[in-house]
Amino acid sequence: MFGRRNPLPVHHWVWAFVWPRAGWRRASRYIAHRVRRLPGTPYRIAAGFASGAAVSFTPFIGLHFVFAALLALLLRGNVVASAIGTAVGNPWTFPFIWAWIYTLGQWLMGAEASSDFHASLSLGYIFERPLDVLWPMTLGALPTAAVVWIGLFWPVRGAVAEYQHARRWRMRRKVRARLARRETQRAERIRAAAAAGQEQEEA
Repeated sequence: MFGRRNPLPVHHWVWAFVWPRAGWRRASRYIAHRVRRLPGTPYRIAAGFASGAAVSFTPFIGLHFVFAALLALLLRGNVVASAIGTAVGNPWTFPFIWAWIYTLGQWLMGAEASSDFHASLSLGYIFERPLDVLWPMTLGALPTAAVVWIGLFWPVRGAVAEYQHARRWRMRRKVRARLARRETQRAERIRAAAAAGQEQEEA
């Protein structure tokens, strides 16, 4: 019912994932708008979004949605916000994220970061020795994810609280304006009825 009449080719879907049709700037604004409008308390929304963003800094692609939802539930966050938060990890940010968490993991393990990083993380190397890559990336992802969660939670919480406060103020203003219009209409009806009665008495 809600699908496209003419489905898009697969390469269009892939390109839309890499580069949104509206551009990343507009897409970021849309995501921020969606997060602010989610139902729930500022804490739940911020905790959910921060959970999704934090999980996107782990190397477990394909499980980000699941892990983000579990972390959000654990922290009493919004699951929908956690799914939106995983958008922090995307084809443009993943290379930098992976390079950082791998380097940090190597450092935490006491090993020196390889000077030929890209060569050491070739596809052949990853498939031949997956644990040698996955373990340092997982180790580096843990503190990184914690910092990302804390760094995003408070700004998102403040933005959501401010938006909800402004929305409540607008709603109260609309209610007061509606009541004022009804009172004005009521007064006009009373004056009209009084004027009609006076005319009848004079007649």
